Amino acid sequence: MQSLRIKVYGKRIFRDKEALELIRQAANAAWADAGLEVPAQLDVTLTDDAGIREINRDTREIDSATDVLSFPMQDFYHGECEYMDMDPETGRLPLGDMVISVERARAQGEEFGHGFRRECAYLTVHSCLHLLGYDHLDEGPEKKLMREKEEVIMDRLGLRREMTLEEAK
Repeated sequence: MQSLRIKVYGKRIFRDKEALELIRQAANAAWADAGLEVPAQLDVTLTDDAGIREINRDTREIDSATDVLSFPMQDFYHGECEYMDMDPETGRLPLGDMVISVERARAQGEEFGHGFRRECAYLTVHSCLHLLGYDHLDEGPEKKLMREKEEVIMDRLGLRREMTLEEAK
């Protein structure tokens, strides 16, 4: 398995050791799951709700904060890509850009009752899967496949989602 190089951007206040380590572990787990034998590059920006709202407004014309945004640089579909455009300077495959609101990840981790650790890792895996051509816009097989991939990767990280009794039914 080839390596995934991760470059992290954003204000220092959002780049705490816990978030950085979780993002590295989760992104590497998602890359390993893809099973691609090429070195790759991922750019991650850590911000707050105001920062991600501005990016969302400027790039997608949606004037609201969100938890994570993904901007793929390759044309993947379900982890496969017919032509991979390698960066001639680095010799790596640029996967794209990920933007995470650390503020939102902390709030959602608390809201959902599983904490920041699982939420930050989940958002990273979720975004990596978008970069690898998975989507969840429908309520059918595409969403189901993406959710299954997310859970497999999260299980490997030891961050299994605990289902409520209602969800288990």
